[in-house]
Amino acid sequence: MTALSGKTVLLIVGGGIAAYKCHELIRLLKTRGCRVRTILTRAAEEFVTPLSLASLSGEKVHTALFNLTDEVEMGHIELSRAADLLVVAPATADLLAKMAHGLADDLASTALLATDKPVLAAPAMNVRMWRHPATQRNVKVLDGDGIRFVGPNDGEMACGEFGPGRMAEPAEIVGAISSLLQPKDQPLAGRKVVITAGPTREPIDPVRFISNHSSGKQGYAIAAAAVALGAETVIVSGPVSLPIPPGAQVLRVETARDMLVACEDEMPCDIAIFAAAVADWRVDQIADQKMKKRRTGPPVLSLTENPDILKTIAGKTSKRPTIVVGFAAETEQVVANAQAKLKKKGCDLIVANDVAEGTGVFGGDRNTVHLVSRAGVESWPAMSKQDVSTKLMHRLVLMLRADDRKS
Repeated sequence: MTALSGKTVLLIVGGGIAAYKCHELIRLLKTRGCRVRTILTRAAEEFVTPLSLASLSGEKVHTALFNLTDEVEMGHIELSRAADLLVVAPATADLLAKMAHGLADDLASTALLATDKPVLAAPAMNVRMWRHPATQRNVKVLDGDGIRFVGPNDGEMACGEFGPGRMAEPAEIVGAISSLLQPKDQPLAGRKVVITAGPTREPIDPVRFISNHSSGKQGYAIAAAAVALGAETVIVSGPVSLPIPPGAQVLRVETARDMLVACEDEMPCDIAIFAAAVADWRVDQIADQKMKKRRTGPPVLSLTENPDILKTIAGKTSKRPTIVVGFAAETEQVVANAQAKLKKKGCDLIVANDVAEGTGVFGGDRNTVHLVSRAGVESWPAMSKQDVSTKLMHRLVLMLRADDRKS
């Protein structure tokens, strides 16, 4: 995990030959788990293309202030405020002047004026332009406004002159970005969190299986929240089609037995969260060939119980996680069933939710949960799965601290 995992950078590319370095800058940021959105000035389009930046970033490149589609979908103000940091690279003399004097006559300068997030500038220009009193006055104003700078470096320029004015190298800019975005509060730094997510698939024959409707969204959202708090985060994931949260490690499995083995291999850990919807049963004998329709009627499937992953991990006498959290997806008597599950499984906390038809929990983006512990029941209002995840992880941080005090 890096300081950039899960962060969003809005990269504003100015018009200068150094714009070509932004390709490598985007690549380095992406490899560190950072999301990169890009604004390209009209002058910058003379040096790099929107297509090349979009291909590297995986995001739409924004160029025009008066673009009806962009304004309806996001808007220049939301574009700047949705980022964790704005990076101007190359920061040309023209862009620095606009920033210093609050001008806003294009998308780049408007986004810079509208933002409430930190700004990092990487100047790049001819040495005489950099040393000009007007540019130095602008830099002094911007420094007083809290704008951070990286570079410019000394060196030979495209125009053949030598001196300060070369844009900092992409690795230097990434280092400056990392310093600015280094999380201030990471209470789970040095801690390990293991999370199961998604469904399991229990094969019947080579083409059929027993499974369920779990999308894995809640488990993956919990993983993202754990990463944000500094934890070493491992997702033991059933078959889902979700992007891996930046900074998390994913171990992909199919069956309940595979999931149990993967979880046991990741022990010990500080927190284990079992959000996966594990199949309770599997077919006793898996057919070697695809089963065909028969005149005598459908085949009889003999089922056997799958291992109880939650109970197995919670019941360990050695390498047991400090906190074990189970999920209870119920269609009736949600709280009562969760209380019974807490006692039966031996875990520390149950997160219970209603997945009855019509609730929209499976595959949806919202959830309504009840936290069931030995101390009682706490019901949370409906909220996004991301908010549930953040709130849950902060609760587990408090539980870990309480356990540390007991020790």
